[in-house]
Amino acid sequence: MRKRTAVAIGIAAAAYMTAGGLTPATANDLVTLDGYPAPGTPAKYNKVQVLKQGPADAGHVLVLVPGTSAGAANFRPMARALLQRLESDWQVWSIERRENLLEDHSVLQRYRTGRATSEQLVDYYLGWLTNPGLTPRFQPKTTDETTFARDWGLKVAVKDVRRVVKAAGANGRTVVLGGHSLGGRITTAYATWNFAGKPGVKDLSGLVFIDGGGASRELPTSAEARADLAELDAGSPWSDLLGLGLPWVTGIFNAVGSTTAVTEPDRPSALQSFPLVPGALKAPVPATNLGQYGYSVDSDTSPDFLALVHSHIGNLATSGEPRGWQDGELGSARRAAKVFSEYNGYDGTSWYHPRRLSLDGSSVNNGIANPAQKVLGVRSVFGKRIDVPLFSFDAALGGGRVAESTRALAVQSGLPRRAVTTIDRSRKFAHIDPLSASPDRNTFVKRLAPWLERIAATSDRDQRPVRGLG
Repeated sequence: MRKRTAVAIGIAAAAYMTAGGLTPATANDLVTLDGYPAPGTPAKYNKVQVLKQGPADAGHVLVLVPGTSAGAANFRPMARALLQRLESDWQVWSIERRENLLEDHSVLQRYRTGRATSEQLVDYYLGWLTNPGLTPRFQPKTTDETTFARDWGLKVAVKDVRRVVKAAGANGRTVVLGGHSLGGRITTAYATWNFAGKPGVKDLSGLVFIDGGGASRELPTSAEARADLAELDAGSPWSDLLGLGLPWVTGIFNAVGSTTAVTEPDRPSALQSFPLVPGALKAPVPATNLGQYGYSVDSDTSPDFLALVHSHIGNLATSGEPRGWQDGELGSARRAAKVFSEYNGYDGTSWYHPRRLSLDGSSVNNGIANPAQKVLGVRSVFGKRIDVPLFSFDAALGGGRVAESTRALAVQSGLPRRAVTTIDRSRKFAHIDPLSASPDRNTFVKRLAPWLERIAATSDRDQRPVRGLG
């Protein structure tokens, strides 16, 4: 049975917030927690934020970790659909990692609320790159300003997640941890992390892997890990996905494109004519904001190197000047845009993705110790002590490997088969489809909801849920 009543949960949560653990916020706003005090990091960045959805007095919390170059708003549309299916009292807490604190959302917010035009939006964030005289302008963080972020690896991320998990589990609430893409690997790392001799899974009642898991496809050697660290120490802390020497620009392209698609879908595209947008992303004819965004992320027209943002959402309209978007397949261009667009000072992207986080992630190895972990300071070593139900969903990038990783984690921990649920839709779902697909077509949401209901039912009966839930 539940350890505390809903009233007690609400009182405890309010007391915790008042005591300084959380900064209060309204629904769909972020709350801020004190994060891990990473050595060398300015105190203002030793924070982790959480987007909460669902009833405040819920007795069960699903904590979600975003993937590479992604933020908390990534999960907003999916979480809303999930909560509508759940009959038991759940909240969804989506993590906004500390690197998102480096972002400047000022003009995105002004545009979204009608206080700036799309031209002003593009000029502020991007126009100055081709017209240096433009002011005011976005001031990106430089390598020299952010050298401390070279240490923002798995240790920092996992210890920030721990702050969130502990807050979510206050007063005996059930906590399930999950992640999308790289977030799935971080989920494994947390569950198998050595916290003073105990694995992180002891705080949890289940694990969810969304097109990302904890097995290492190419486990680095200790020599390779040392070489990668040396290269990182000599360069930028941030990943540069487009190779333009502007590591933040991928996130801004996505934030601006998605936000204009949601805010002014039928206006001529604000980005299509911008010279630094890669040609492979541009529709072949003049398009609307929604048409251009749909073209840039749809799995049939977006280039392979952007598979991290692909969805099955239809096609560019066959007529119109400019061309709009025709929704189809699993979702809509507007819904796909909402996965990444500006909301209220945050979005679904991460403009600065720490290279160290991806580097450390390569050594997780489903929680089995290896030489690279010693070099990198990764303590994901309790991979044989997982004792909670596992749920995995493969989309295109997983290609069935997430299910394999999940089953391997179960086997090495001695979990019974009935404790493992694996779903492979890698031939039908692109990487973002589990987050963006329309609720009536989203197999991930349809299958996750009853699985979570069983977790809730078990935890309501027993103080320590879960040993072998199918």
